[in-house]
Amino acid sequence: MKKINAAIVGYGNIGKYVLDAILASPDFTVAGIVRRNPGDIPSELKNYKVVASVKELKDVDVAILCTPTRSVEEYAKECLSLGINTVDSYDIHGGIVNLRSNLDKVAKEHKTVSVISAGWDPGTDSMIRSMFEFMAPKGITYTNFGPGMSMGHTVAVKAIKGVKAALSMTIPLGTSIHRRMVYVEIEDGHKFEDVAKAIKTDDYFAHDETHVTQVESVDSLKDMGHGVNMVRKGVSGVTQNQLLEFDMKINNPALTAQVLVASARASLRQNPGAYTMIEIPIIDYIYGDKEALIKKLV
Repeated sequence: MKKINAAIVGYGNIGKYVLDAILASPDFTVAGIVRRNPGDIPSELKNYKVVASVKELKDVDVAILCTPTRSVEEYAKECLSLGINTVDSYDIHGGIVNLRSNLDKVAKEHKTVSVISAGWDPGTDSMIRSMFEFMAPKGITYTNFGPGMSMGHTVAVKAIKGVKAALSMTIPLGTSIHRRMVYVEIEDGHKFEDVAKAIKTDDYFAHDETHVTQVESVDSLKDMGHGVNMVRKGVSGVTQNQLLEFDMKINNPALTAQVLVASARASLRQNPGAYTMIEIPIIDYIYGDKEALIKKLV
């Protein structure tokens, strides 16, 4: 069996866990790691090719993009145009439709596949919400995140001028309403009031209750734990009061990484184009013989 040759683009929190997930997957091998500073090679990467661009790697089947959300489209277009499939964990819900449309054109032109927003929300939670929707077509689903560290929101804060280090916590208030608790270290020469205003007006935070606090050490507050609770109360046929619930507590980057690797596998089983996770058959994400999986899981 030819293994899937995967490149890891970006080696931060998610990239490190993606490497673990690839090494634990019998159908994958590591093509190399793309970093902004390829000369800075941590000890765990000594046996891998570390480069500044995916163009420096050979025979890559799929690029797993572990970059900030706002850089995803740029990196994806580059990889797709090189004939390399991509998966990403783009997490700005309001931008998903446009990203899918933009990458779909590039992917079809170059006969490649892009699986977008392949994390746990959006991603696997989207799949659960979809199941709830056909199980009880009429009703309301509430998705409550946390409490836990949001990687996407944390990265967004770090990109704001004057922020030395950051942590964004998501606190569920119920009925899909959340509070954002943001903790920042401020660079010398910048005012906390200006930084706090910039954070609160950023699109990641502008739609939620957001509190920004200056701290001496962000690292002393970090915990990668997170979670979600989804509840749908609805109607099956004409029968009222169907109550569906899904709950999980997780290590955030580890689960995101595992979903990315599963989506990379699924990308090799699709026709050219861009897909969200709910558009792909569930069985395509799972390693193993299709008939054996059906026998085991159905």
